[in-house]
Amino acid sequence: MGDARAFLEPLLAGETETVVRLTQEALDAGRSAEEVLSQGLIPAMGEVGERFKNGEVFIPEVMLAARAMKGAMEVLKPILTRSSGAAAGTVVIGTVKGDLHDIGKNLVVMMLEGGGFEVVDLGADVSAERFVAAVQAHRPAFVGLSALLTTTMKEMRQTILALEKAGLRAEVRVIVGGAPVTERFAAEIGADGYASDATSAVTMLRSLR
Repeated sequence: MGDARAFLEPLLAGETETVVRLTQEALDAGRSAEEVLSQGLIPAMGEVGERFKNGEVFIPEVMLAARAMKGAMEVLKPILTRSSGAAAGTVVIGTVKGDLHDIGKNLVVMMLEGGGFEVVDLGADVSAERFVAAVQAHRPAFVGLSALLTTTMKEMRQTILALEKAGLRAEVRVIVGGAPVTERFAAEIGADGYASDATSAVTMLRSLR
């Protein structure tokens, strides 16, 4: 109960009530909110993302799954926030300019919110200037940059340079991630950390606090 296989089909079908019920049943059976999220919902959404990438499902299914996932998060978030105590910090996050992919980024957002972080999600196709404006407005502890295309990875470097030019770089820790991104690339562009998936993103940010 509460594992990824149980959640996958109802997520794909957009059956919010079923996903919420399964979430509550897993909690009632003694699973922690963290377990339900990291071992059930997040891997199931990850599988939705893989199927989308492989052309097995399409945007409507992904949107239905995201809506159902949001219903489950409404059950889990109060518990997760309570168990993590004070907010773990604010994160400004987005997919960089020229890149419209956001499934992976959305999974990271869900995990961060579940982990007690305040998240300012800028969405996809976010310019360096918009990241700078968000940092000026929200004064976050962290900035998360996502890219799925090798052609948009250069925008990560441009965003870091823009933060430096604005005099904000010293105030934030910059974390990068996405399918083509590597730890070596993160170091080359001057990022503070690299996360290969949604779960490790939370661990990374906690280690940098």
